[in-house]
Amino acid sequence: MPDHNRMPERATRREWIGLLILSIACLIYSMDLSVLFLAMPAIVADLDPTATQLLWINDIYGFMVAGFLVTMGTLGDRIGRRKVLLIGAFFFAAASGFAAFAKTADMLILARALLGIAGATIAPSTLSLVVNLFQDETERNRAISIWGTAFALGGLVGPLIGGLLLHYFHWGSVFLINIPIMALLLLTAPFLLPEYRDESASPIDILSVALSLLTVLPIIYGFKKMAADGFQPFQLAPIAFGLFLGTLFLRRQKTLTHPLIDLGLFRIPAFTASLLVNLSGVFFIFGIYLFQNLYLQLVIGLTPLEAALWSVPSSLVFTVMSFQAYRITNHLGPVRTVLLGLVVNAFGAACMAVAAYQMSLIGVLISSVMIGIGFVPVILTTTGLIVGTAPPERAGSASAISETSAEFGGALGVAILGSLGTLVYRLAMSGADLSGLDSKSALAVSTSLASAVELAGTLDGNLPPWLIEARQGYALGFALSCALAAITLLALAAIARRVYSRAHIDDKALQPH
Repeated sequence: MPDHNRMPERATRREWIGLLILSIACLIYSMDLSVLFLAMPAIVADLDPTATQLLWINDIYGFMVAGFLVTMGTLGDRIGRRKVLLIGAFFFAAASGFAAFAKTADMLILARALLGIAGATIAPSTLSLVVNLFQDETERNRAISIWGTAFALGGLVGPLIGGLLLHYFHWGSVFLINIPIMALLLLTAPFLLPEYRDESASPIDILSVALSLLTVLPIIYGFKKMAADGFQPFQLAPIAFGLFLGTLFLRRQKTLTHPLIDLGLFRIPAFTASLLVNLSGVFFIFGIYLFQNLYLQLVIGLTPLEAALWSVPSSLVFTVMSFQAYRITNHLGPVRTVLLGLVVNAFGAACMAVAAYQMSLIGVLISSVMIGIGFVPVILTTTGLIVGTAPPERAGSASAISETSAEFGGALGVAILGSLGTLVYRLAMSGADLSGLDSKSALAVSTSLASAVELAGTLDGNLPPWLIEARQGYALGFALSCALAAITLLALAAIARRVYSRAHIDDKALQPH
């Protein structure tokens, strides 16, 4: 008989090296959500994308990751987590090479979509393998914290690394850095990482996968067309189609024995509240940082390298808070940590709105640090609450929903807030005097600040008046998005406080099942 009282084995150097490789891979996968923030002006100059194509270049990666995350997790259960990770790493490297040498905007969009599908194999596989590597609970919790920090840090160092590369190389270099990391993973994983598969795992419901993707993409496409081209009644058609398919998706989940998403979890008020807070936090942080990185270049006038270096303070805050957030949670408790973090986050977003409108570099940077201080404890604590408030036998499903929510929230934030910014910019430029430009140039200037800055750089003499109006229009869109974030986060704090008080959440909700 097995000895249940035997102490779990302590991790050796092999396990910690394996964790390092997995964390770096996760950082790279997360980094690809934000690495293009600083590269967009260079891409505009080289590929000349339309406003809609520009948003898809940014967004399609995150949407494909979110759409395939649960599917790839289920596939890993069936054929082996390590095998799926290695297959994904190979195709991630191949798609990175394709993206780096894309010659048209459509080629880059396709490459980013393939990157997203490959990237969806990495997050669930790496987390599952981390759990398998570490038998001791204390070491496992520490390892998961390191993995989570790598994931959070990836989205922040993306612009920094991108800025450094753009200073010296072609924009395609931001994709080429993925290849050696994935090659390292392919070479070391067979020796460092154990294989894991669940022989009793349910088969993948392909129809549910298709319905989930076909729900998201038409809705976002409709909003993008609305923002890029102005409102037209026909743009409501793809949104309605997506909502219709979403209804079919939800109905199908209710009838399946092994659904793609366990809808029963949403009947737990504390679970739903934590998920909503988590998704909204990621939604606004990615949307705001998209604005911020473009703002530093296109409005303030910094080079990609200067913009990257100015992002270092907020990246350091995120890193330190990721390692120290548990102290805040232990001192205040999970509920007060979430509520206080939401208020701090909202205050930072409000300050960012003022700084953006006033075009204050220092104000934007200080606000960014405040947002980081509030954001990190909220995200880490709500992740624990999402899993902790679910029944023990459904903790795995809750974890998958949590990961999908974070990915989807980030992609949705870039898409929706980016579309809002584009809409505000178009409205601001509708009254600008562009009579001195030909029709093609006037259209480009009125739809994209990046195009306006590029065109102004080719003109001799003083800056044209329409460039000043363009920068003010972008700053207004940035400010309105931050104001919306502040109001929404405060409203979420009020709702969460009410739900948590009825659910009687305590510290035990954060303990592993």
